[in-house]
Amino acid sequence: MVHTYEIQGVTCDSCVAKVENLLSNLAQVEDAKVQGKKKVEVKMNQHISIAALNRAFENYPKYKIIENGATKAEQFWNDTSTWKRAGANTLNCLIGCSIGDFGMIIYLQTYHHHMNMFLMMVLAMAAGLTTSVMLETAILKIKEGFDWSMAFKTAFGMSFLSMLAMELAENATDFMLTGGQISTSEPFYWIALAISMIAGFVVPLPYNYYKLKKHGKACH
Repeated sequence: MVHTYEIQGVTCDSCVAKVENLLSNLAQVEDAKVQGKKKVEVKMNQHISIAALNRAFENYPKYKIIENGATKAEQFWNDTSTWKRAGANTLNCLIGCSIGDFGMIIYLQTYHHHMNMFLMMVLAMAAGLTTSVMLETAILKIKEGFDWSMAFKTAFGMSFLSMLAMELAENATDFMLTGGQISTSEPFYWIALAISMIAGFVVPLPYNYYKLKKHGKACH
């Protein structure tokens, strides 16, 4: 049986040869031919799923087979390599935000536990945004060689909206679970903390993926 699929990432003759070779090495594939760098014709001795075909490209994520008829939206949101990078960027952002956010909450609950809860959350968010920008500024300075001024401007401008959404998700989740009153000595405090961090990671992730995929811009 022969099936024709759309193929992404094929830009040159070397890509054509690589894709044809990788697919032909699959046990169920008898032959594979790339057509015009946009489509690939696969001759197989038994039906193979799209996922199974794409496993041939595990070490070459820029190549991707898409079933004919897939919508542009499906293609846009199904880029595994972009999801992985967006996830790593969001995790870096989460670490920076959480240091200041939960550090401030622990401090205020320990020494100023009578403070208005709304004010406590505002201060925690401000602290989280500050530490996130500070951490990224230091990373850009040390790893990329930016001067301090440029490093700060770049860190702040990467995605303030993403960091703000992360802070809101973390604090809203923490408040719903603990009411902001539970002691740090209680085990559930740390369970709630872990759940809040998961929420802080999940909420801005699609936005960070979108920016990275659409504009090549990363949160962190």
